[in-house]
Amino acid sequence: MRIYTTCPPSKGISGTDYLPMVRDIARWSDRAGCEGILVYTDNGLVDPWLVSQVIIQATRRLCPLVAVQPVYMHPYAVAKMVASLAHLHGRAVHLNMLAGGFRNDLIALGDDTEHDERYRRTVEYTRIVMALLRDEGPVTVDGQYYTVKGLRLRPKVPAELLPDVLVSGSSPAGREAARALDATAVKYPQPPGQEIEWMTDGLTGGFGIRVGIVARDTTDEAWRVAHERFPTDRSGQITHRLAMAVSDSHWHGQLSGDEHAGPDLDGEPDPYWLGPFQNYRTFCPYLVGSYDRVARMLSHYMDLGTSTFILDVPPSEEELAHCAVVFAKAQEMVTT
Repeated sequence: MRIYTTCPPSKGISGTDYLPMVRDIARWSDRAGCEGILVYTDNGLVDPWLVSQVIIQATRRLCPLVAVQPVYMHPYAVAKMVASLAHLHGRAVHLNMLAGGFRNDLIALGDDTEHDERYRRTVEYTRIVMALLRDEGPVTVDGQYYTVKGLRLRPKVPAELLPDVLVSGSSPAGREAARALDATAVKYPQPPGQEIEWMTDGLTGGFGIRVGIVARDTTDEAWRVAHERFPTDRSGQITHRLAMAVSDSHWHGQLSGDEHAGPDLDGEPDPYWLGPFQNYRTFCPYLVGSYDRVARMLSHYMDLGTSTFILDVPPSEEELAHCAVVFAKAQEMVTT
């Protein structure tokens, strides 16, 4: 099982405040034993590779999981970044391959490629990146989207520092891209009972989910913390609707149309909560409740084959300790 946290986005935060925030969250994640930390990218954020350099310098073993948008840079530039960081710091950098984003951001960059074709382009792009990193000899590709001739990468990357590759797998095109790359397909989980297709998808790279967690000794305490952290925000709801209107992301549409809420069979609040997403405070569902309740939810996703978990931005080191309790209980439930 791999657990990643998430680096806060830089939007709306001054550089003098953002740098120490990144270092703190990276150190909390490192001390918590996390595999790595997701670093966002889009037109409105600072460069994820520069943020990743800060993360590496602030930690002992944490691996940045860099979001890679093919529109932003040539595949050789990505391979060179990975190789350079490995050479300078002896640290792996994992790749979260994107095919989408906000439609207006892509159009502003002159890219009007349709959703499914962007995934096919991402496959070709990632294959070039990985061929360079694996030093498979001079790389020559005369593809539909990219052409390279006799290209080699230096410095070489040691085998133990080659990146893991993750791909958004919420849409059929995304899952097909993950399958083609033997990559980990990551999606935003639906409520239990709606994920059975994962069991028959045959993805050799495995599954991952992106989810937030608020868990405490009691359900009431967990919900109190959750509502304090993510209060109802009318302006955020309006921003959410505007953002969804310009996104062709499969998971944006899926979560926006999900009204799953209310008490479950034993009368307690349903742990699956979309409040933070619907108020434009984050981009994933949350699991909220007692340690045991949330652990049962996580064990359900583990039973379906989920082995990678990307947690939302941790507000404190203490919060990661609460998450560790939940994951330990969930693993015990799966084992027994």
